[in-house]
Amino acid sequence: MPRVAVTRRRSQSRTRPRTATGLCRTAPGVADYGWGMTDPTALPDFPPPSNEHPLRGRVLDVLIDEGYRPDIDSDGDVAVKVQGQQLYVRCTEGEITILRVFGQWQMGDAVTASELDRLRACNAVTSRLSVAKVVLAGDILVVSAEHVVTTGTPLAQLVTTSLELVLTAVNLWHEALGGAGDERAPDHPL
Repeated sequence: MPRVAVTRRRSQSRTRPRTATGLCRTAPGVADYGWGMTDPTALPDFPPPSNEHPLRGRVLDVLIDEGYRPDIDSDGDVAVKVQGQQLYVRCTEGEITILRVFGQWQMGDAVTASELDRLRACNAVTSRLSVAKVVLAGDILVVSAEHVVTTGTPLAQLVTTSLELVLTAVNLWHEALGGAGDERAPDHPL
């Protein structure tokens, strides 16, 4: 294989910072290799390799392209803030690939309805929206949208629509409780 010579442009030449006396500035006893030291904490966060979790990598790409700032939480879910609310995307890959978009909210003192009324509101919203599920786990409201994903699935449209659907379901839950016009999430996002 032929070797290609790489030459450095003049602007890329190694120059050491010099003092007024023309000597290099280095501390006594410290090796100077001619290059400036970089801050290791300033290195960018690289996403995991795409072959490790291909769907999760595609979801991260979609969210970044849409202008969101996603992160990966300790459970391996993609965490993203949408309209001030923390939502998550869980990618389950195997024979069947499933994408689950969900949010969880701790109900506070402002939600005074009985447990039966809360459950009825969950049923009303779940029966109204064909994809979204609204459930109670103690004093935590969980709203999710789950999808089977194939190679032909329009992922960008699916993810963005599901994020909006989850937030819409929360607002519909409030309306079903009798809080029509109350556009807030239940109280405290988890």
